[in-house]
Amino acid sequence: MRENSWDYQPSAGYGGADLTGFKVEAVGGDIGKVDKHNSEVGAACLVVDTGPWIFGKEVLIPARAVTQIDIEEEKVYLSLTKEQVKEAPEFHRESHYDSQDYREQVSTHYWPQHV
Repeated sequence: MRENSWDYQPSAGYGGADLTGFKVEAVGGDIGKVDKHNSEVGAACLVVDTGPWIFGKEVLIPARAVTQIDIEEEKVYLSLTKEQVKEAPEFHRESHYDSQDYREQVSTHYWPQHV
């Protein structure tokens, strides 16, 4: 598994804040809000509720995808496109949150060239 997918890039500006409730902006526009945030080193990620945009689907976003965090605006910016997020493997909280196989599937979806 690509461990660097699950850590924040230094340039993202993550300073330890809880990002729950922040708006999430992908390349191409808004995709929803952070429903759950995990900042654990090597497992950092966002669970994003996409709301009505893609019918309430939740998706897991690895921390590596975060390019910028605006604390004042409560907004997280991603390097991913809306289409990448829309096509992501659906997240099921009860079975996927700690699943290494699911995390590998998500990482491969977003960065297939690193397989």
